[in-house]
Amino acid sequence: MDSLIKPFTSSKAAFGRHETFALRYGWLTKGFQAFHQDPAIFNSDAATVTLGVGKNMVNAIRYWLRATQMIATTADGLQATELGTALLSEEGWDPYLEDEATLWLIHWMLSTNAELATAWYWFFNGFHKAEFNTEEAANDLATFVKENIKTKHSERTVKHDVNVILKMYCQGKQGAKVEMEDILDAPLTSLKLITASQHSHYYQCRNSAHDNLPIAIIAFALNEMFNQREKIDVLSVSQLMYGDKLGVAVGNVFKLTESDLLAKLERVIEAYPQLFSINETAGIHQISRIENNHSSLMFLRDYFTKTGSKTS
Repeated sequence: MDSLIKPFTSSKAAFGRHETFALRYGWLTKGFQAFHQDPAIFNSDAATVTLGVGKNMVNAIRYWLRATQMIATTADGLQATELGTALLSEEGWDPYLEDEATLWLIHWMLSTNAELATAWYWFFNGFHKAEFNTEEAANDLATFVKENIKTKHSERTVKHDVNVILKMYCQGKQGAKVEMEDILDAPLTSLKLITASQHSHYYQCRNSAHDNLPIAIIAFALNEMFNQREKIDVLSVSQLMYGDKLGVAVGNVFKLTESDLLAKLERVIEAYPQLFSINETAGIHQISRIENNHSSLMFLRDYFTKTGSKTS
């Protein structure tokens, strides 16, 4: 099975393609369903009327659909992906982002797309400061780009991506001059992955349990990490927690502690004993994939189509 993870390469990176607009509620659904009706919508003069936004926002919506892999560029142009259709179509699992599992999934898709959402990939996989200010994060990202990316990018544009990340994930400080529309229209703030100090210019991004993170999303991410490694069906918890050099990792992306990651992996194995197993050798916990012919979307389908309440 092919992985949806877009790994980091020194020749592929993207910054600033969101036109400075952070992802908003409704954009993915509105954009995907308009695209489903008219695959040429994003190049049409009617796009601003159909989507009800300005031209720059049209470009931003198209970018976010691509960055989250709801649509993809192919030899025949843009096409809806299997994930996008399953999630966001009119009959999709959660087109209006009502289930928090969808928000965790969107976060994973952004943070593992090093090609189109390079700053998001870097922030959640390569930036490990638990407390920082905007300037520190921006400078560290600029340094990463200079040291690891061959193509040239405007330092101003690169650094501005940090502002967009903070806007997308962090609720504004009390008393801060933040547009109410931006506060209410930022879906990923509910994940509480980044918090702001009320008495300084610092932010926190600390590892914790994240009890609202559904096990199905962990199973999806775990399977994706296996899919990324052809013919490898054993991964250590350390690899899943911290990843390989310049790679992605479940623990990093979801900001889990090692003990919390292990606990969630054990719950995945309880839910899917026919697919995964865990063993400990010389004090090292390892996860084995027993079968490798299951699409990662199976875990999402299992979650969203489950009878009764959508719980983890």
